[in-house]
Amino acid sequence: MAQGLIQPRTLKGFRDYPPSVMMPREQIMDIARRVYRRYGFSPIDTPALEYLEILTGKGSEETDRQLYRFEDHGGRKVGLRFDLTVPLARFAAQHIQQLGTPFKRYHIAPVWRGESPQAGRFREFLQCDFDTIGTESVAADIETALVIHDLLTEIGITNFVLRINTRQLLNGLLEKHGLQERATPVLRALDKLDKIGAAGVLQELSETAQVSVEQSEAILGLASIHGSVDQVLSQVADLVQGSEKGEAGVERLYQITGALKQLGIAPERYRIDVAIARGLDYYTGVIYETTLTDLPAMGSVCSGGRYDNLAELYTKQHLPGIGASLGIDRLLAAMEQLGMLPAVHTPAAVFIPYFDADRLASYLQLARVLRNEGLGVEVYPDPKKLGAQLKYAVQRGFPVAVIAGSRELEAGLVQVKDLRTKQASEVPWSVDAPQPLVDLLKNLLGRAESA
Repeated sequence: MAQGLIQPRTLKGFRDYPPSVMMPREQIMDIARRVYRRYGFSPIDTPALEYLEILTGKGSEETDRQLYRFEDHGGRKVGLRFDLTVPLARFAAQHIQQLGTPFKRYHIAPVWRGESPQAGRFREFLQCDFDTIGTESVAADIETALVIHDLLTEIGITNFVLRINTRQLLNGLLEKHGLQERATPVLRALDKLDKIGAAGVLQELSETAQVSVEQSEAILGLASIHGSVDQVLSQVADLVQGSEKGEAGVERLYQITGALKQLGIAPERYRIDVAIARGLDYYTGVIYETTLTDLPAMGSVCSGGRYDNLAELYTKQHLPGIGASLGIDRLLAAMEQLGMLPAVHTPAAVFIPYFDADRLASYLQLARVLRNEGLGVEVYPDPKKLGAQLKYAVQRGFPVAVIAGSRELEAGLVQVKDLRTKQASEVPWSVDAPQPLVDLLKNLLGRAESA
């Protein structure tokens, strides 16, 4: 009996990445690497699988529920990493004696969470992290904000807001109201403010955190403060006055925002938002969330903060840290909605049609010379009609085509056609003197990139 065909399909919450998506994805990764390296961050990698005890209890009850966990062939309990920060804490505790401090790293890799899929959120997704380990200095907090700003700017995002808060403010307020022992459920409830609204947070504070109505109103009162940086910090300072943690938080936010202003960061690019809490339990200080002004419902596309106690689970050495993560897949989903992704299906810029069956070697030689000049070139593999090949080139998003038949090649000429404007021109060509063609192509492609 013949075996039936297996239906090709992907698991719910997972996706394939065709070239039209994968190309901008890789471009963003290249930009991130460039920005991170500019600030002195070095690359690392860690295993996708960790011992389960490394991962559980480090993020939140929610991330524990979302963990992909199983027994491996050796009977060990293991799990797929749910973020890159917890593995970093393990990595730092294991290798910090050789690495030294401060240690600055970036890590671009997939993570897995068994959560409900939604727009821009999948069960397997790529994180693009950078972190500084081994310092509590406000300089590292400021630098983290600057990296986020530069990263989004270089990707081409102009309308975004970096929202800044600190767990010190929230903990200071909880301390004043005698709620420090219930900080974890309170902060988890507050982190859902954008999703479930004030009424939903009040209900969760009452039922889950067992907080009184008066205490809940004080928490939401803090979260409802809005205005300029100075206005927000002035009001917050009054609310946390008398709390050492709270007052320290206010001072740190003054230092961070003051530095951003002094360094010329546009004031519309950042603000104090005392409503953000970040749901992960390991945050201890400043926290960041970045939202797109044109698509706020997408949520934060670059988030992070300070975690000064995470590594203490693995080592007695104090290893404070701060960092952030760019959500590449969520950002790409947003850019797709905003029409920011060009319809390109090839990384090559130059297309050479193969329509003279006797001239394959000439086409391959032409392509080789151009590739040696740093240009990406694709030669069509079959000698079909020129019109069909140019249609293929346009569908794949090639900017230019270099066209030549026997007559042109024997005359030492090729035709360069701009596939976007439909304009064409003849240019001299020979293997020994390729520069006129190379210069024209680079000029055309350079103008396209700057347009």
